[in-house]
Amino acid sequence: MIKTIGYTLFIICCISFLAILTIPLFGFSTKQAAGISLILIIIGEVTFYLSLLFLGRSFYEKIKSMLRFRKPKKNNNTEQSEEN
Repeated sequence: MIKTIGYTLFIICCISFLAILTIPLFGFSTKQAAGISLILIIIGEVTFYLSLLFLGRSFYEKIKSMLRFRKPKKNNNTEQSEEN
């Protein structure tokens, strides 16, 4: 049950961030669009952190590894100095 709540919150987070991209299509004024964007960003951030709270550290580590674009390189100098 806890995992289901966590995944639901994560989906709401993703939807709220994707909804920001659709705001210009509705013809809101600049102030209205800024306000709606701010609300969606806050909702997205809060639901993301709540989903991490429910899903735990393993889910956080999985997301972090998926978003890492450059893999850390092993330093050959460190490995050689450890062998000596």
